[in-house]
Amino acid sequence: MSDFLSAQTRTETDSLGSVEIPASAYWGVHTARAHENFPIARRPISVYPDFVRAFACVKQAAARANLEIGALDEQRATLIDRACEEIKTGMLIDQFVVGVVQGGAGTSTNMNANEVITNRALELAGHQKGEYEVINPNDHTNHSQSTNDTYPTAIKIALAFSLQSLLDELGLLAAAFEAKGREFSHIIKVGRTQLQDAVPMTLGQEFNAFAVTLREDIDRLREAVGLLAEVNMGATAIGTGINAPKGYREAVVRHLREITGLELVSAGDLIESTSDTGVFITFSGALKRSALKLSKISNDLRLLSSGPQAGLGEINLPARQAGSSIMPGKVNPVIPEAVSQVAYSVAGADVTVSMAVEAGQLQLNAFEPIIAHSLFQSITWLERACATLRINCVEGITANEDRLEDMVSRSVTVITALAPVIGYASAAKLAKEALATNAKVSDLVISAGLLDEQQLADILQPAKLAGIEPEPATGTISVVAQPEDAESD
Repeated sequence: MSDFLSAQTRTETDSLGSVEIPASAYWGVHTARAHENFPIARRPISVYPDFVRAFACVKQAAARANLEIGALDEQRATLIDRACEEIKTGMLIDQFVVGVVQGGAGTSTNMNANEVITNRALELAGHQKGEYEVINPNDHTNHSQSTNDTYPTAIKIALAFSLQSLLDELGLLAAAFEAKGREFSHIIKVGRTQLQDAVPMTLGQEFNAFAVTLREDIDRLREAVGLLAEVNMGATAIGTGINAPKGYREAVVRHLREITGLELVSAGDLIESTSDTGVFITFSGALKRSALKLSKISNDLRLLSSGPQAGLGEINLPARQAGSSIMPGKVNPVIPEAVSQVAYSVAGADVTVSMAVEAGQLQLNAFEPIIAHSLFQSITWLERACATLRINCVEGITANEDRLEDMVSRSVTVITALAPVIGYASAAKLAKEALATNAKVSDLVISAGLLDEQQLADILQPAKLAGIEPEPATGTISVVAQPEDAESD
C-alpha cells in the first residue's frame, strides 16, 4: 500500500501517543494502529464496497440528524454530509484500509470511516488533512454515535444492498433454467430416485424444477432481509442512549430511511438490540440454504453429463477448458465443481457466524467483524458463482436426444404406468422378466395377452407418462416404438 510508504507525513496523536501518517492519506492515527495490529486476512474492508457505502449512509444520516436537533452546526454538518455523499459514489474507497478481521467489535472500521470522512470534509473546506481542531473525527463526525450502534447498522444496510445483486443473479439463473426447460420440454427421459431408474419424465421438467427451487430461495432470502430492518441507532455504547441528544434517535432513523431507501425501523429495546446478533444467524441460514441447493443442482448437472461414453451422458455441458494434464481430450465439469466449492465455503461461514453470535457477552458482541466478513464473502461468492454457472454452463447445455430416446425405449420403468391396469403383481413379474431377458415390456405385455397394441399405446403416451397434457395437434406417440435395429440379441 503506497500510502504507508510515503516519505511525506503528518503527525497525529491519540491517547497512546503520536504516529506519523502519510500526508496523502485520508485515514488517521486510529486506522494506522489498526492496520498494524490486524495484518491477518490481508484484505481491507474496501473489498466490500457496499459496506463502505453503508457506513457513509450511516454517517450522513447522523450528520443530518445532529443538524436537525441542533447538536451540530450547519457548516460542519454540511461538510460531513458532502464527504459522505462522495464516498457513497465510490470515491476514496481505497482509503478504507483496516482489515476485515479485527478486534474491538468494529471500532477500527468505525474510526477508519470517521477519519476518511473528516479529512475529506476538511479538504472540501480548504483545510489540510489532520486539522482536527476544525472538524474532529470523534467530536463531530462521530457525534451522538458509538461503534456499537453504527457498526451493526452498517452491516445490516450493507447486507440489504449486497443481497439485491445476488437476488438479481439468482433470478437470471432461474430464467436460464426455465429457458432450457422450454427447449427440452419435448424430450422424454427416465427419472431416477436413489440413483435407480424410476418413472419417465421430460428433460424439460427436470430443468424447470431447478428454476422453481431457485425462485423459492429468492423468496426466502427476501424474507430474511426483512429481518435486517431493525436498527439500534441512538443506542450508543450499550443501548442506554448516553451522549445521544433528545430527538436524535428518531431523526437519525428517519434520515437513514430516506438516504438508503430501506424500510428501517428503530429497535423496540435498544439494550437488547445492541447485545443480540441473532438476526445474522437467520440471514446466514438463508444464504446456506440457497448455496446448498445450488450445489445440489450442480451435482445433478455433473451426473447427467457424466461420461461421455461410460456415464449417463444425457446432457452435454459446454467445454470450458482441458480437463487433464495426462489424459488427452478429457473435459471436466469445472463450472459446477466451482459452484459446489462456493457452497461448501458458505456452509462453513454459517458455522462461523453461529459461533460468533453465540460468543457475545453481556451487553455487546465483540465478534461482529467476523460475522460481517463471513456474510459479505458468502454473498459475493454466491453472486459470482450464479453468474458463472449461468453464463459458462447452463446457457450452453445441450441434450443427447438419441441417447435419451434409446434409454427410455429400453427401460422397464414404463411398467409403473401399466400397474393400475394389469395389477401390481403382474407388472412386477413382467419387469423382472424384461430385465432378465432384455425383452421389451410392450412385447411381453402383448404376448401375455394382458393388453392389445392400441390399449398399450394409449397408456404409454409420452405426455401421460410425464404427467403433462399432450399438444392437441401432435397426436400420440408410443414411447416403446422401436426401430428394428434396436432389438436385443
